[in-house]
Amino acid sequence: MPIYEYACKQCGKTVQLLQKMGAQAAGTPCPACGEDALAKKLSVPSPAQMAQGAAPACPMPARQGACGGCCGGCH
Repeated sequence: MPIYEYACKQCGKTVQLLQKMGAQAAGTPCPACGEDALAKKLSVPSPAQMAQGAAPACPMPARQGACGGCCGGCH
């Protein structure tokens, strides 16, 4: 199950919830203020996730970049 981040519209606290894919936080109270005002935040993949194949294919796979990547142009 993925971890989703939510921001409370009432107090602004960020909360991480372990949920099934596509689940909503509706009905889950904010742990800081207790209000049912959580809104899902946009998630951005980490560099580690990008290195594990989430990034598009490299246009120059035959060359190796200084960082050890396929071509060095993706970073």
